[in-house]
Order: sequence, then C-alpha cells, then structure tokens
Amino acid sequence: MPNTTEHQYVDRATAQVRTERLYADRLVRWLYAQPWEDAAWLFRALTSARTSRALGFFNYDLPFGSARWGVERFIRSLGVDLAECVDPPGRLDTPRKVFQRKVRYWDVRPMEDDPSAVVSPADARVLVGSMEERSALFLKGKFFEFEELLGSDRARWIQAFRKGDVAVFRLTPDKYHYNHAPVAGTVADFYAVAGRYHSCNPSPVVALATPYSKNARVVTIVDSDVPGGTGVGLVAMIEIAALMVGVIDQCYSDTGYDHPRPMATGLFLRKGQPKSLYRPGSSTTVLLFQPGRVRFCDDLIRNRFRPGVRSRYSQGFGRPLVETDVKVRSTIARARRSASADIRAEASRDGE
Repeated sequence: MPNTTEHQYVDRATAQVRTERLYADRLVRWLYAQPWEDAAWLFRALTSARTSRALGFFNYDLPFGSARWGVERFIRSLGVDLAECVDPPGRLDTPRKVFQRKVRYWDVRPMEDDPSAVVSPADARVLVGSMEERSALFLKGKFFEFEELLGSDRARWIQAFRKGDVAVFRLTPDKYHYNHAPVAGTVADFYAVAGRYHSCNPSPVVALATPYSKNARVVTIVDSDVPGGTGVGLVAMIEIAALMVGVIDQCYSDTGYDHPRPMATGLFLRKGQPKSLYRPGSSTTVLLFQPGRVRFCDDLIRNRFRPGVRSRYSQGFGRPLVETDVKVRSTIARARRSASADIRAEASRDGE
C-alpha cells in the first residue's frame, strides 16, 4: 500500500527526492475528505475571504513571543536563509514579515542571459504539461478547468491558449513570496476573477475537482512578440489566491524593489523582475503558453515521470506526476524555433 500521507518532490539542484513538510496537513485533509453536501454552508464559510483574512491575522500578524515562538526558532523551522534577505533579521519580527521578505535576487537568484529563455516566476514546486490530449505531457483533470481559469467571458484568450502548454507552480509557506516576470513583453490585458480561497496543499487538488479555477485569481496576459520581448507569443500568468492569501499585490519594479507600479495594459515587463507579492501563506501561479511556442527543460519533463516517488498527485491521477523544486528566475523553458530556423540550423550542421 502506498503511503498516502507523504508527498515527495525532486530537488532540481541535487536531483534528489525530498519529502515535503505539509503545513496543517491533518486539518486540510480532514476539510477536503468530509462529505460536505449536508453542510455546504460550513464549507463555503471555511473557504471564504473573511475566514482567509482571519486565519491570516492569527497565523501571521501576531508578534513573536520571547520564548516558544521566538523569531530565531520560527525562521529556523522554515529553513529561511537570512543571508539572502534585504532587511536585517531584527526587522523580521512577525511571521508575516518573514513570509513577505525581500531577497537579493540579483545576487542569490541568478538568471541566464539567453533572451529566448522562459524563467520560473517563483521559488516553487513545478509541474509542466500540455493541454493537448495527444501530447505525452497531457495534464488531464483536476488542477483547473481551462476556460474557467481564464474567465468564461474571455473568449479571445481562451481561443489563444487552447491546446497550449502549461506550468503549475506551487508556493509553500516557507518560500519567498514574490512573483517575478517569467518573460519580457508588454501587458496586453490584466483582470481579476472572483472565487473562493481553497488551500493549495496537494490534497484539495486530488479531492476537489479543479480548485485552481474556483479560487480568486488575477490574470496577466503578456505579449512577448514585441521589440525586446522573449519571443514566445502570448503568455498568461494566473496568480491564484488561497487559504490565508487574501491579497495579491501587484508591485512591478524595473530595478530591485524600487518604485513599485501596479499592472496596467501597455506596461513593459522586464524578464526576471519582481511583479507581485502573495500576502502570505501558500499559493499557486499558473503559466499558459500558446501551442508550439515553448519547449520545457528536459529535466522538468523527466522528473515529472520519475518512478519511485510518492506523490499525492500520482495517486490522484493514476500515473506518475512528480513536482520539481525550482528557484525563481531559473530557466524552465525556451522558445521553440520556427520550422525554417530548424531547417537552416540543420543545413548549417550538414555543411560543417
């Protein structure tokens, strides 16, 4: 019998399998395992914005105590590297400030120079896939309903991304909670979609159909086929609220964290720069790509099907489905060359 209480992933840096510490896991599994049909009002209350804000306050805004819940013990329990942080440790005096910390990403989260590279928007655990049923990477089922995720009234974007590729980034509570721009390009659209505040623990994904398209979220459509852009077509970046994440601050900065600006149509995003902040807890960012425009990195594809890893997603989907732990601004995909470019490259190799 598989151990259904464990959830494992692959550490990209070492290629080793790690077991995740799932925060409040017993409570979350209880919540999503109950037959709530007879108490739907209670389930709605537990996943409401008001409950999310209240839980966020009690978990994140009360100051650290001097004994049991001192700052050093809390930070050590999360495994936060204080040497990465912009602010000195003395300023991180509540859990919220720890979760919303800024890091010297320009030093500790390097980004390669390849202009065709697509980078991770977050420190997160990622699954890559396709919405094309004939693809070996077809990601069937429970993460989201594609049309609903983008907003059922957004026919233009639904058509643009149909049968495209997808990457799902799950941020755990210990992670750095800024999202960064995964590509360079111009904001073509930005809008919010109302919804609930389901947990982003793996259990709800398995137990509750399409939770990510049921949660409150904001959608940013980036056109990367512009001068200075990454050249991978349209990219949809969906930032999804969750239990204890009541606010997603849009705070794009061209340099460091300086002079943050809200999202607006026409704004040019530089790849790898801070775009938004989850306040706080765990949450999920989804990237959608147009068909045939990107090629995911080989290690992310291999890891997804890695045998011998106890993943709750594998148990729920009936096939290997394993996440890889990635760093923000690390390369996750590259632009696919056009057929003519592939022919020219092949001819060049033949002539050598």
